[in-house]
Amino acid sequence: MDFGLVTGLTDLAPRPGELAAEAEARGYTTLFLADHTHIPSSTPYNPRVGDLPTDFSRLLDPFCALTEAAAATTSIRLGTGICLVAQRDPIVLAKQVATIDYLSGGRFIFGVGYGWNEAEMRQHGVEPRHRRRILREKVLAMKEIWTNDEASFHGEFVHIEPFSSWPKPVQRPHPPIWLGGSGPTAFAHIAEFADGWFPPAGGVTKHREQLEKALAEHGRDVGSVTFAVNGPRPSVEAFRHYEAHGATHVTLMVPAERDEAFRELDRLDEIVAAYRAG
Repeated sequence: MDFGLVTGLTDLAPRPGELAAEAEARGYTTLFLADHTHIPSSTPYNPRVGDLPTDFSRLLDPFCALTEAAAATTSIRLGTGICLVAQRDPIVLAKQVATIDYLSGGRFIFGVGYGWNEAEMRQHGVEPRHRRRILREKVLAMKEIWTNDEASFHGEFVHIEPFSSWPKPVQRPHPPIWLGGSGPTAFAHIAEFADGWFPPAGGVTKHREQLEKALAEHGRDVGSVTFAVNGPRPSVEAFRHYEAHGATHVTLMVPAERDEAFRELDRLDEIVAAYRAG
């Protein structure tokens, strides 16, 4: 089982290149960065995601930050954890994904999700109850852009007349798409268009059978999907539990503040080493 890092880098955190180079040197195989354009003042405190005013409202744009990370590294894979696709323009987003995959030499993983901050969605003109269907259409539209010299798309929410866009991603047909979340809609979407399942801790063990059923209904084998666990509480026992349930990748949470981030990396290194020692 591979290990990566996930964090929300801010202007108070380590530089993206510094953190990525450190993660690569320590043997982590991925670095994922969170995505929020802003935090509306009306957002209620959410204990599940932590201190919103300090961290989430100061997030760097993940694509800009990952570009610096790509320039500072050679092998670690870089991704969004997760990109709020419904809130972004699909033509611009397709260009951003393709560009960072090109600049990194094909090391990008496109982690996507539906989002939870309804006030943020509305300020982007997105009706929260439609966000899952919007994400689906935008991802399908981006696939058309990445794989065709001339692309178009017509759905319920996304309408794009024929046009051309380069660069195309280095990874063909496109960078792997890992979808967060669980439930019938998420599993149907994973089976339809995703390459990986990127749930919070516990999702892999609670809902794997449901995902396997959805994959079978779409004629896909379970081996065609990467099973990743996003941000679990780290322990040797937890890692062994996830591995026994089919997880092949775990991303570990790193705090945004610089000194705390490197102290946490030291602690995580010890736990990962103990797991690997058997």
